[in-house]
Amino acid sequence: MNQHTNRGDTTSTQRNELIAQFVGFNADYYTAQFDRLDESTRLTFNFNTLAALLGPIWWSARNLWLFFWIFLFLECLAFVQIARGLFAELGHEEFARAERLANMAELRHTEAQEAAASGADNAAVLTESALALESASQKALSVAEHAAAQAPFITALGIVLIVALKMTQGLIANRLLKNRFQEWRANQMLASGISFIQTGSISVFYLIALSACVYRFSATNIPKWVTHVPVDISLRRTAESIVDNAVQWLTESFSALFGGVTLAIRQLLDFLEIIVVGTPWIIVMAAVVLIAAKAAGTRVAIYTAAALFYLGIFGFWEKSMLTIALLGTACVICLVIGIPLGILCQRKPKIRAFIWPVLDLMQTMPSFVYLIPVIAFFGIGKPPGIIATIIFGMPPVVRLTVLGLQGVPSHIREAATAFGASKLYLLLKVDLPLAKPSIMAGINQTILMCLSMVVIASLIGAKGLGEDVLDALTYAHEGKGILAGMAILFCAMILDRIVQSKSRQKEPI
Repeated sequence: MNQHTNRGDTTSTQRNELIAQFVGFNADYYTAQFDRLDESTRLTFNFNTLAALLGPIWWSARNLWLFFWIFLFLECLAFVQIARGLFAELGHEEFARAERLANMAELRHTEAQEAAASGADNAAVLTESALALESASQKALSVAEHAAAQAPFITALGIVLIVALKMTQGLIANRLLKNRFQEWRANQMLASGISFIQTGSISVFYLIALSACVYRFSATNIPKWVTHVPVDISLRRTAESIVDNAVQWLTESFSALFGGVTLAIRQLLDFLEIIVVGTPWIIVMAAVVLIAAKAAGTRVAIYTAAALFYLGIFGFWEKSMLTIALLGTACVICLVIGIPLGILCQRKPKIRAFIWPVLDLMQTMPSFVYLIPVIAFFGIGKPPGIIATIIFGMPPVVRLTVLGLQGVPSHIREAATAFGASKLYLLLKVDLPLAKPSIMAGINQTILMCLSMVVIASLIGAKGLGEDVLDALTYAHEGKGILAGMAILFCAMILDRIVQSKSRQKEPI
């Protein structure tokens, strides 16, 4: 009995020490509150006065950042409503508009009287215009007065909101901090305690943010620098000039390299075009259906035949084959570069640390942006379109190759090494076969991302189905655009089904 009591006391003491280490300040209060929450089997009243008073500052001090941003926004909103109701000249824009319209109406009445006195024909028209302006002035004045009358209601709404926010924060603070304590016990790498430097900095930020919002939405005459970022046009033009000169220098200095890349892509593209475009259509169609049947089964083969029939019967066959040639060229280059690069990144962490930000840039940069340097270095036409497609489509195969190789069980590699496997044998016979599903998923994603670029690549002269979609967008031909889009969709689905079936095939045991 005494042993159990001593053990319970020891556990309680350790827990109290952990709470003190976690909270860092006012430990006795939080220990009592946590114990109270643990002992209660029902929802009980538990209020943290400090959290209610300090609001977002308390949440930041306790490293509960999600609630810091939520309550920061809501408290700013509440104080803005209070300031608008108390200090803002609500409806001042409508008052000013009503005054302008009244002045214009008065001027128009004067013109109408002068026109009537002189016997001019437009006197009646001027009188009607003056009456219309008077009516508009009265409407604007009515709107302004209604807005001004809302001030007490807006103030009351802001007060109710801030009181509700303070009460809510006080009621949920200890419970959420206790949950944070449980997470910290499982992972003590999480931030704990109170950093007074951080808390002071956040307090200054909170006061500045609150003051700026209140001033912005309650003041009448606001300086331009408050609502608009100061701009230095000359600085931007200087930067543009520097970039233009750099691009021109690169184009002139490495013209031979860019020409060689363009020529190599052109040779590969011409070869693929001879295969898919020059070969009689019935042979190509039969070959694609047969590949689909062998790779994915009868159902996919039937679907493939129907999709190819659609491409042929609506006159999209040749452009579809041109698109497939462009896609094939881009995918071949993506895979030839991407898979070895993924292997290298998995083997060399330093290279991966350099390559990963580049892949992030390739995926996140809008496609229209990197079309500009592609045009500058390679001109327009099919090869530049393929280069733009490569930039967009390569990251998935690199990333998923690395992911697949990282997922190879270490004990299998150790067993192969113990039996004398060389590095090349280990790569070709162990790593790549086991990583095949992930690599095939990367290939599939690369193919689909390359195909999604056909419309954008058509902007710089790449032919194919993208050209029809671009024409439909330019001239608002809905039918043409939808039919061409369906053709691109069918091409994508055929390739997706065939590649996915390959990735799902089980390796022989």
